[in-house]
Amino acid sequence: MPLTRADLLDRLSQLGIDTTTTDHPAVFTVGESEELHDQIPGGHSKNLFLKDKKDRVFLVTVLADATVDLKKIHTLIGAQGRVSFGKPDLLMELLGVEPGSVTPFGIVNDREGRVSVILDAALMAHDVVNFHPLENTATTSIASQDMVRFLTEEGHPPKILAVTDEAIAAGL
Repeated sequence: MPLTRADLLDRLSQLGIDTTTTDHPAVFTVGESEELHDQIPGGHSKNLFLKDKKDRVFLVTVLADATVDLKKIHTLIGAQGRVSFGKPDLLMELLGVEPGSVTPFGIVNDREGRVSVILDAALMAHDVVNFHPLENTATTSIASQDMVRFLTEEGHPPKILAVTDEAIAAGL
């Protein structure tokens, strides 16, 4: 049984990580969440749940309005050949979330360590970053360095790479 939002927030508290969670109507796409960006400070994210031809799984997290070239991202993240989007059943199995709720916080449910986490350098340039807390009816704000610490504590030390067109152009 996947962990819940309450379980996640308890885990963050146990680690001494301060967060702020804002409840809102369910949002399933970045477009639907745009009005929240003005209400909640910090970098807002979109999350790509990808797998390569050898069934390696990647969670790539970038700024909500960033451009990602899916034809060449595999060369940046270390995938074996081109990547495709992971299916909803694999998403639920590994991260314990449904499409529309994809979040790096889902790592708490990947006990076998199958998912490699990639955080875009442009997103991590923000002091505060925002993600769904395992459900798309809320947004949790967390210091970017605390997110790195959380992922590392959960056995998924992230790679911070320039994977978006914007981060690459900025030389991040």
